[in-house]
Amino acid sequence: MRDILIDNSSRLEFSMRLVDVFAIVGAANLAGAMHFLGPLDSVAPIHPMLMYFCGALAFFLFPLLGVYASWRGRPMLTMTGQLAAAWAAILLIGLFFSFLIHHAGNVSRIWMFYWYFVGLVLLVCYRLLLYSTLRLLRKMGLNNKRVVIVGYGITGQEMHRRAQQQDWYGYDVSGIHVDEQDAHQLRDPAIDRIDNLEDIPEYVLKKQIHEIWITLPLAASAKMQQLQHLLRNALVDIRWVPDTIGLHMLSNRMIDFLGVTAIDLNCPVSSGVGGLFKAIFDRMFALVTLILLIPLFIVLAIGIKISSPGPVFFKQPRLGLNGKKIDVYKFRSMKVHLETGVVTQASRNDPRVTPFGHFLRRTSLDELPQFINVLRGDMSVVGPRPHALQHNDKYKDLLELYMLRHRVKPGITGWAQIHGHRGETDTVEKMRKRLQFDLYYIRNWSFLMDMKIIIWTTFKGWSGNNAY
Repeated sequence: MRDILIDNSSRLEFSMRLVDVFAIVGAANLAGAMHFLGPLDSVAPIHPMLMYFCGALAFFLFPLLGVYASWRGRPMLTMTGQLAAAWAAILLIGLFFSFLIHHAGNVSRIWMFYWYFVGLVLLVCYRLLLYSTLRLLRKMGLNNKRVVIVGYGITGQEMHRRAQQQDWYGYDVSGIHVDEQDAHQLRDPAIDRIDNLEDIPEYVLKKQIHEIWITLPLAASAKMQQLQHLLRNALVDIRWVPDTIGLHMLSNRMIDFLGVTAIDLNCPVSSGVGGLFKAIFDRMFALVTLILLIPLFIVLAIGIKISSPGPVFFKQPRLGLNGKKIDVYKFRSMKVHLETGVVTQASRNDPRVTPFGHFLRRTSLDELPQFINVLRGDMSVVGPRPHALQHNDKYKDLLELYMLRHRVKPGITGWAQIHGHRGETDTVEKMRKRLQFDLYYIRNWSFLMDMKIIIWTTFKGWSGNNAY
């Protein structure tokens, strides 16, 4: 009973393929009612033809596009994005089909637009319902896969912990093979301890194991080869989980590099296509913002001139992407003074700050000219805040991962700033806290995360007790 869904996964996939076809056909008719205000068969015949063509195409192509890949261990947002891309590909092929039969001019683009979004809503909604049902069943101990972990070092312990805490993914750790030096770490009496590597194949058959997770370090390559030989007849899923948890790098992405599987350790999540999209958004956002802020810039420039003699803007050298030096622009908030070569951070009641400059700094309005940097491509709207060059030289030797901040463009606002880490960083501990938030942002970047930071900054982040 507990394995009924696992044993019938192929039937479940076939059922989902049929439901997807019905959802696509239903969405086409709903889109027709919304746009044509009538049944779809009452308009140009290319529309019902496309409906059935795309429905059949989805039935055969969705599996090839990974739409029905296992949901275990994968976030819903990732699966939704994959589904959205696959559904868009189906419609694009449908449009190309209409072009080949010389009916592209008769297809309503607005109807296609409605069809895509109504279809996506239907496809996602019933998946959410099914996903929630499966998660509930797994929390109840049903539809779970039994797992053996081979190796119980840091990675093995972490995988065990995650399988227990994230029980909705449906993994039950039945047994663990441990070496003598790690044996004391296994304290759970409910978990079978497998002392000998040679006993694993028999245990897999006896306990009807579904998956084996190998978490051995690279130094144990001979042991992994022995295990591979022992499991040559085992008809179960075998996963190797590389020991990257202790490396504390920016990413652990698996890539195909020169035809060989490689792991990226130092490439930020925002690189590649995501980085291109982020760069386009930055330029567009900066251009619109600068145009809208022209009246405010004029008012602030007058205030700066009245407050003290000197230029309206000033620039500071900072490190940009990959350590390239850039000039960061700000509204001048201090009296004009000679630079001594030693950077002195602004502090509370700093005599160098003008009265109007104090207002600018408290409200962060002095940062607005940095949208010019964003438009030039030197900075991003969201990213780690740039620090003085002398501070980089100081903290890169005190904080091990400090320079990883410069694997992305510096930002006008960031994850650290909306969590209160702004202003003076006069201690290593303050900088360590800020660094933790910066690295979290770099490792977990998404466009939605950027939107959240921008919205949070707009409504809550332009002033604070730490800004002076």
